[in-house]
Amino acid sequence: MSIAFDLARVAAGFSDPTRESQQVFRKLMDAMARPGTIYDLSQAPEPPHGMHRAAGAVALTLFDFETPVWLDPGLHTEAVEGWLQFHCGAPRVAEPRQAAFALVADLPAAPLLADFNAGDAKYPDRSTTLVIQLPSLEGGPRVTLTGPGIKSEATLALDGLRPGFWGEVQENHARFQFGVDLIFVAGDRLTALPRSTRIV
Repeated sequence: MSIAFDLARVAAGFSDPTRESQQVFRKLMDAMARPGTIYDLSQAPEPPHGMHRAAGAVALTLFDFETPVWLDPGLHTEAVEGWLQFHCGAPRVAEPRQAAFALVADLPAAPLLADFNAGDAKYPDRSTTLVIQLPSLEGGPRVTLTGPGIKSEATLALDGLRPGFWGEVQENHARFQFGVDLIFVAGDRLTALPRSTRIV
């Protein structure tokens, strides 16, 4: 990512990067370990317009100069790109398969999950993690989750998904140990679905 930007107009990041990134990282790891559980990140700083607070917290915690990022076209703004470049240094890529992380603001218009990097036999851990912004983490069609980290079963009712999305998630799970991991955010809140989770 290489753009010119005015430092005076770059939104703030973590005030105490070490402590705050550790706090967010613990919640992210808990979210991956307990699929479908919703976590609050309201203490994170306000990111630029177009990014949800929870998405900004994920970026500040996980993105760096070694993690290529695919940005939704709706996030190709001076404010967002300048903020990511200044605080994270993450290079931007044009092709979904090149991305370590993808920040999706408009899911209905975004590439299919299968278009992102699913990893390979040598490096299954180098797949893309998608951070998907939604209107709400509740109020949508309810699905049942099973798999590692879920005692018997859990439910999730994400709002704002595109038609056929849960079918994409089922196909993604069928490729395990390959596949992408999903982080869903809405405002200050976050939940996650690792590729190991099965949608019933």
